[in-house]
Amino acid sequence: MKEFEREVADRIDANGADQPLQAAAHGFMTASIAAKYSYNFSWLGRPIIQYPQDIVAMQELIWTLQPELIVETGIAHGGSLIFSASMLELNAVCGGPKDARVVGVDIDIRAHNRAAIEAHPMMRRITMIEGSSVAPDVVAAVRAHTTGKKSVLVCLDSNHTHEHVLAELEVYAPMTTVGSYCVVFDTIVEDLPQALSGDRPWGPGDNPKTAARQFLAGHPEFEIDRRIDRQVLIGVAPEGYLKRVR
Repeated sequence: MKEFEREVADRIDANGADQPLQAAAHGFMTASIAAKYSYNFSWLGRPIIQYPQDIVAMQELIWTLQPELIVETGIAHGGSLIFSASMLELNAVCGGPKDARVVGVDIDIRAHNRAAIEAHPMMRRITMIEGSSVAPDVVAAVRAHTTGKKSVLVCLDSNHTHEHVLAELEVYAPMTTVGSYCVVFDTIVEDLPQALSGDRPWGPGDNPKTAARQFLAGHPEFEIDRRIDRQVLIGVAPEGYLKRVR
């Protein structure tokens, strides 16, 4: 097993220097985002709006970290909440934290999405909070769930403007426990043509990656886990897997 793990690690390291592979991955990202590829998938019946590679990367993190709490900003159809809750359920079955939960925040939880999430079996591990993710009362409500938790994983996937993501990082990243991650989704926006952002208020120069870079400049307690970027190659969070190292 250790020999196999070494082989995997060596392959992942090699990916970082493989320019044709990197170029092919970037080409696929550009073409697939234009084709709305991420909208093609669901998790346990709910649209998840994520790339399969990021889903697998998150599964590996959740298994390794065994978090007692996962905090997510951005709910949409609820697929990511259901995914996180189901991973916590599997962890519990395998001897992990029995009462681990997911807290999801969204400024607008649409009635049909709320109803579908609340009717799902995984709802027993989910708490939803409606309101701006950076509003003081919402932040305080989320922070209350972190009290006494030894392992907290944070995922930011709501409004993708630089200003909003930076504000989220300032209030939610500190909730991340040492050794765990604050994952900033859709950093890929910085690496894509402006046209793919459409009429959205974010785009190259104003997006989650620019926010993460500014945040990291003043927060040495976090580092980019570039191994995950080399591993997945195709995904929406390049330079977005931020590990808290102290």
